[in-house]
Amino acid sequence: MQLPTVISSRDNERDDIDLLGIFGTLIDQKWLIGALTGAFMVTGVAVAVLSTPVYLANALVQVEPKKNDMLGFSDLSSMLGGQSPSVTEIGIIKSRAVIGKTVDDLHLDIEVTPNTFPVIGSFLARRYRGETEHSVAAPRLGLSSYAWGGERLEIARLNLPKELLGKKLTLIAAEDHRFQLLDDNDNLLVEGVVGTAFAQAGVEGVIAQLQANPGTQFEVVRNPRIVAVQSYQDALDISEQGKESGIIRLALASTDATRAVKILNKVSSLYVQQNVQRTSAEAAQSLAFLQGQLPQVKRDLAKASEALNGYQTRGKTVNISLETQSVLGQIVSLDTRISELKMQQAELDRKFTKQHPAYRALMTQIGELSQQQKALEGKAQDLPATQQELLNLTRDVEVASQIYTQLLNKSQELDIVRAGAVGNVRLVDTADVDMTNPVKPRKALIVLIATFLGAFVGVALVLIRKSLSRGLEGPEAIEQLGLPVYASIPYSALQQEEDSKKARSKEGTDKAAYLLAQRNPTDLSIESIRSLRTCLHFAGLDSTNNRIMISGPSPQVGKTFVSSNLAAVMAQSGQRVVLIDADMRKGHLHKTLNTPITNGLSDLLVKRCSIEQAINQVDVQNLHFISRGQVPPNPSELLMHANFRELMAQLSELYDVVIIDTPPLLAVTDAAIVGREAAISLIVTRFGVNPAKEIELTIRRFAQNGIELKGAVFNGVEKRAASYYGNGGYGYYSYEYASDKS
Repeated sequence: MQLPTVISSRDNERDDIDLLGIFGTLIDQKWLIGALTGAFMVTGVAVAVLSTPVYLANALVQVEPKKNDMLGFSDLSSMLGGQSPSVTEIGIIKSRAVIGKTVDDLHLDIEVTPNTFPVIGSFLARRYRGETEHSVAAPRLGLSSYAWGGERLEIARLNLPKELLGKKLTLIAAEDHRFQLLDDNDNLLVEGVVGTAFAQAGVEGVIAQLQANPGTQFEVVRNPRIVAVQSYQDALDISEQGKESGIIRLALASTDATRAVKILNKVSSLYVQQNVQRTSAEAAQSLAFLQGQLPQVKRDLAKASEALNGYQTRGKTVNISLETQSVLGQIVSLDTRISELKMQQAELDRKFTKQHPAYRALMTQIGELSQQQKALEGKAQDLPATQQELLNLTRDVEVASQIYTQLLNKSQELDIVRAGAVGNVRLVDTADVDMTNPVKPRKALIVLIATFLGAFVGVALVLIRKSLSRGLEGPEAIEQLGLPVYASIPYSALQQEEDSKKARSKEGTDKAAYLLAQRNPTDLSIESIRSLRTCLHFAGLDSTNNRIMISGPSPQVGKTFVSSNLAAVMAQSGQRVVLIDADMRKGHLHKTLNTPITNGLSDLLVKRCSIEQAINQVDVQNLHFISRGQVPPNPSELLMHANFRELMAQLSELYDVVIIDTPPLLAVTDAAIVGREAAISLIVTRFGVNPAKEIELTIRRFAQNGIELKGAVFNGVEKRAASYYGNGGYGYYSYEYASDKS
């Protein structure tokens, strides 16, 4: 007998997974993807609602261009250019001098956190609105250790040993404004009263305020000062608004808006204060320098005046000529400017090295003026000797007089600046915060991201499951292994519902037998089994006996469903059929047909009962059934015994068709033994369950035992969009094979 091979017209299109096939798979698993997307979206909503809001406090400070000091050094710096003064001021604001003083004054190195109920505790506490400012929410469900709203703890001072710095301490509120402080191992450190200083076990401090129900716990952490300073240096967002604008924006994000405002105001005030102090200090240094120069300049002026008066007295010369007067004015102007620059050089010697650009620019300017001075001195050489001497003496007097007057004026001005220094920065806007619009969490964004993440996880999970699943989803793959498919049986929702009911029922045998072929004969699955009956009819025309063995590669493929309903369909056609449960280990056909398990196949093979006692009549006319019987210790040996062959021969005489349901071949060898006694051997494979290698191994096992498989039954075929989009269409497959005598 030779069976024709059925080849799909779309085999070439089914070799590779295409995009349409993936799209179809996603459609098949839309409920899983939708469920995961919905779960993630709900989680995102919960996170957005329950997360503690973060508020942004901000303040504005203006940095004005630094005015020239009394010695003119700022002019030199402006000539050289350089970075914006705001960059320097931002560095000063973030310095430890400013942030550290803020930490010290506001005790920011002490962190206090109320112990709230997990997940929803902080949400409930934030929404508590007491009747008065000092109201505290009553404990919920008797859980007094948690804070439910209105709790407040302020620590004025807390000094700890080094080993406790950075550790989580627990403060527990007690009756009568008392409290207990425990270490991270719950050992008692301090027991004291609010407002009273305590010093126990190396722990010193004062609790300024404690507002909580007795038993409420707070987490207290005293960080090392440098850790607290660095954390706030990182938390502060300081930037210049607009290039070269001189407007500096200070911002601080915090869950406690009041605390953030207090911190920013403190930082701003300390920054302005230090700027004023810095300006006053610069004025004081310049004043000290000028006061050190004034006596020497005064002596030089007196000496020059005496020399001029003496020369005029001796030479009886009072006035100088107009030509000499012109040269004198230019020389005096240059000498005065050179003297001023040399005084600036003396000041710069204290601040910069000789390689500094400001110092080098000053020396260049002095050199240029000196060259002009030499040129004028050469011009003065052409004057008469008397005029030359008078010119030199007059020049010394006027230069000394101008320098002295200038230094005296600058000294007085610096004294005023030092006394009333205001600095070059001012606070434009004090710190404030918008309580109606927290910067975090961004609820819409969180929900959107969570939803997209859920969809991504759902799609990824479906695709991973698809890639890991090796189960065949089309009969063509089985036929490519050389095994014809006699029928493709669609998935039956009615049968699945009945199986679920039996699984939930503890007394399944009390229910009436349920055969889909009897209860719902028009079901698509039964129509396919009728097609299988037709195939087997023609395939068995030249068979040596009337026995049909049904097995499978693995459990849970539907052998029992196929065997029982095939037997019922054959019996309904008028044939006398006997169904045998040859799975003497785990057979459960007796539950499906609602018959007793006693006096079954195992009992027949050991002669414990007669064949008449073993045969059970079921609700379907012309259908009889032999259960598996009691579980024997050696099922395979019983099947190999001559008694089994004799039983098969007797049943073949009594019935038109003998259908034998056997265990999975890859689990035990019973099917290979029974197959030797059957003319037709079939295996049942399940949609999406059995991979090609498993089916191939099953075929090889039967061949090794000298059994030729007639074909396969493809069971549980599901209607999937993946098949439609990926394979060009969906349909329940049914194959009929006629015998062909060779």
